[in-house]
Amino acid sequence: MVDYLNTLNPVQRQAVECIDGPVMVIAGPGSGKTRVLTYRVAHLMRSGIAPWNILCLTFTNKAAREMKERIETVVGIDVRKVWAGTFHSIFARILRIESPKLGYPSDFTIYDTDDTKSVISEIIQTMGLDKKNYNPNNVRSRISAAKSNLITPKMYAQNSELIDYDRMNRMPMIYKIYERYAHKCFRAGAMDFDDLLLQMYRLLYENKDNVKQKYQHAFRYVLVDEFQDTNYLQYAIIKELVNYPGSPENICVVGDDAQSIYSFRGATIENILQFESDFPATQTFKLEQNYRSTDPIIHAANQLITHNRNQIQKKIWTENEGGSKIKILQILSDTEEGRRVADLILEQKNRNHITNRDFAILYRTNAQSRVFEEHLRRNNIAYKVFGGLSFYQRKEVKDLLAYLRLAVNPKDDEALKRVINYPRRGIGKKSVENLIDQATESDQSIWDMLHNGNIKGRSARMIEQFSQMIGSFGRKASEQDAYTTAMHIAKHSGVLAAMREDTSMEGIGRLQNLTALLDGIKEFIDADEAEDIGDVQDKTLSSYLQNIALLTDFDTSEESTDYVSLMSVHAAKGLEFESVFVVGMEENLFPSFMAMSDPNQLDEERRLFYVAITRAKKLLCLSFAKTRYQYGQVRFNDPSRFLKEIPEECFDTVINLGQQTNGLPSEPKRLRRIAPLPKPKLPKLDIDVSDFRPSPSHTIKEGMTVLHLKFGKGEVQKIEGNNANKVATIHFSQIDNPSRKIMLKFAKLQILE
Repeated sequence: MVDYLNTLNPVQRQAVECIDGPVMVIAGPGSGKTRVLTYRVAHLMRSGIAPWNILCLTFTNKAAREMKERIETVVGIDVRKVWAGTFHSIFARILRIESPKLGYPSDFTIYDTDDTKSVISEIIQTMGLDKKNYNPNNVRSRISAAKSNLITPKMYAQNSELIDYDRMNRMPMIYKIYERYAHKCFRAGAMDFDDLLLQMYRLLYENKDNVKQKYQHAFRYVLVDEFQDTNYLQYAIIKELVNYPGSPENICVVGDDAQSIYSFRGATIENILQFESDFPATQTFKLEQNYRSTDPIIHAANQLITHNRNQIQKKIWTENEGGSKIKILQILSDTEEGRRVADLILEQKNRNHITNRDFAILYRTNAQSRVFEEHLRRNNIAYKVFGGLSFYQRKEVKDLLAYLRLAVNPKDDEALKRVINYPRRGIGKKSVENLIDQATESDQSIWDMLHNGNIKGRSARMIEQFSQMIGSFGRKASEQDAYTTAMHIAKHSGVLAAMREDTSMEGIGRLQNLTALLDGIKEFIDADEAEDIGDVQDKTLSSYLQNIALLTDFDTSEESTDYVSLMSVHAAKGLEFESVFVVGMEENLFPSFMAMSDPNQLDEERRLFYVAITRAKKLLCLSFAKTRYQYGQVRFNDPSRFLKEIPEECFDTVINLGQQTNGLPSEPKRLRRIAPLPKPKLPKLDIDVSDFRPSPSHTIKEGMTVLHLKFGKGEVQKIEGNNANKVATIHFSQIDNPSRKIMLKFAKLQILE
C-alpha cells in the first residue's frame, strides 16, 4: 500500500485531508498541484467515498487520464469508476442519457468547428448576406461567446447593447443568424461544443423530472482543475451542482489566478477571485513552495506579479538556492535575435552538457518562429514547433509561397493546383481534375494546358483570367526585387484581402504569419548576406525562393525525440524546461499592442509573462530587439515594460532599458543605476532621413555624389551593364570596405550633386 500522505509537504497534506466543505487550493507554478489533486481523489476513496460519487473536471483528456493512472497506483482499479474527464466529455456523457428531456435524440451528433462554419456559411448565403461583412469565422466566434455567457438567441435579439455592437461592426443580422443556426442544429439533432455546456446548464436549470437532484446526489464531491481557466457558463453549471439548500458544498477548486491567461477563449478570472464570496465557508490552502526553479527566477516572478491590481496574495519560494542569474539580451534586430539565441543554445549544450530536449524558445505570437527556425536549421539543431505548424508549413504561408513559385516557374504543377481556386474564383474541382487529366495524357504541364485553347465550360473565362494574372506576376518578378514582387502578388492575387476579411483570433494569427513572411522577404533584400552573383547581390524572387528551399529542405527526423521546443507562451503552460528563452520582449509585442488600452488585458499579458519565466528550471534568457520588421518596414522598439518590473539584481548584466514612452504606465517606483549600451557605429548623414527621396535609377551617372540610407554619402565611380541590369561601383568613404557594387534598380540612392 502506497503511503501517499507522507510524500506531501505540510500544506499539500492539509489540502488533501480536508475533504468536507468548500476548499480552494491556490497552487503556484511548480508547487505540486497535480500531486495534490491526484492524492485528494485517492484520499476520498480511502475515506470510504464511492468512486462514482466523485466528479473531477479537467481541461484536457490527457490530464484526466494521467490523474487516473496515478490514483490507480494508490487505490487500484476502482478509480476507473470515478467521473473524471473534461467538461465537454463528462457533460456529453450525461446528455447522452438525458437529452430526450430537452427534445434531442440520445444519439445526437456533435458538430466540430468545420461543421459549424459550414452551417453558418449556408445560412449567410441563404439570407443573401455579404460574406465580406459576415465572415463565417467571426459569426461563429460571436455565437460561441453568446453561448458561453448564457445568452440564448431570444435573449440576444432583445439585448440592445449586443445589437448596437453588431451594427457598429456592420453585422446587424448576427442575432438572426444565431436564431437560424440554433434551429438548424436542433432540427438536425446536433450540438456543437458550446451546446454541450449550454444544454447541460439548461438540463439542470429546467430540472425536468428532478434531473438536477439526481446529479446533485450522484456527485457528492466535485473537484475542478485549472479553475482560473473556467468561463461564466462552466462555473454556472458547477454552482447548479453544488450550491443548493442543505448542500454540504463539497467542492474543491485548484488553480492559480496568476496563471489565468485564456480570456480570449472566454475564461473569467473573476471565478477564482470571487470563489470565497460565493462559498463563505471556504478553506483556502496556498501552495507556495516551488520545486521547479532556482531562486533568481522565483524572485523575478514574485516581483513581476506584484504589479497586477486584482490578485490573491501569495509569495512563491524555493529551496533551490543559487542558480544562474537571468540573462538579458538587447539585440539590434530580430534577425540577430535568431542568431544569438541559436548560438547560446550551442554554448549551453557544450558548457552544461544538456540536450536539445532541455531547451524551449517561447514567443508571444506564432509568427515569430520564423527567424529562430532559420538559424536553428543553419546550426543543424533539431527542433519542433508546438501549438501549430512549422512556419513554412502553415497553410497561409504555403499559399502565398505557391503564388511566388508560379511567378518564377508557372510550370510548377503542385503550386498551381494549390492556388488555382484560392482565393475562390469560380474554378470548380471538376475543371481542375479535367486539366490534370489532359496534362497527364498529353505529357504536358498544367500551365501548358491553360494555353492550348481547348478549355471549355463555365470555368473557361476564370481559368483564362487566372492564367493572365500569373503571367503578369512573372513579368513583375523579372523587373522588380523580391519584396516589391511579393507585395504585388499578395495584393493582386487576393490573398491579403482574404486574410483581412477574417477578424477572428485565428484569422488575425494567419494574417500575422502572412505579414511575417513578407517581412522576411523585405529583410532578405535589405540584408548584406544575400546570394552574390559575380560580386553583385541577387535580390530577385528566384534567389529568395532558392534560399527558402534550402532552409526548408533541412531534415529534422520525426523519429528523433531530441529537439528544441518552439512554442507560444500559451502553449507552454504546464510544461517545464532546463533552459528557457523568452524572446521578443518589446512594447506592442509582449505586451501585445491589443492590450495597451485595457488595464485588465495588460494584467493578463503580465500573467502570461509570469507563466513564461516560471517554465524555466535553471536557465532563463530574456531577449528584445531594438528593430524588427513589421509590414515591410523597420520598426524601432522600446523594451517591454515587464523587463523594468524585474529587479536588476536578478539579471547577470545591467543594461539600459530606457524610459517608458507609450501605453499604460507601469514603471516601478524605483531608480535604476544603469550603464548606457554602446551605440552601433553608423555613418553620420548630412541630410535629414525624413527628407530622403530615392532618385530614379536611370538618372544616376558616373561621378555623381549619392546618398544611401545605410552607407551614407558615396561617389559613383563606375557603371556597368545594360538597362535593368546596370551595376554601379560606389565608394562610401564613411564605412569599412568602402567600395560597394550595387544593382541600380534595387539601390535606393538619392542624388546629392
